[in-house]
Amino acid sequence: MSSSVSIAKAKADFAALLARAESGEEITIMRNGRAVARLSPPPKRPRKQKIVFGDLIGMEIPDDLSLPEDVIESFYNSTLPE
Repeated sequence: MSSSVSIAKAKADFAALLARAESGEEITIMRNGRAVARLSPPPKRPRKQKIVFGDLIGMEIPDDLSLPEDVIESFYNSTLPE
């Protein structure tokens, strides 16, 4: 569903328009009969995929990375589960 409102109405009812956009509605803001902006819900983010142990095989740590030595050593000395 979409609708359009004037800039004056958008200023007066901004919180209500945001609530409508949050619920999925697209609202076009008009100036002198011309669309100048649109309020809409943010795009849906894809689900983050979990990193599985072993996904980073072959990755190397650059020499100029400042990490404690024990962290770097554990990275290189870890083994894959069987």
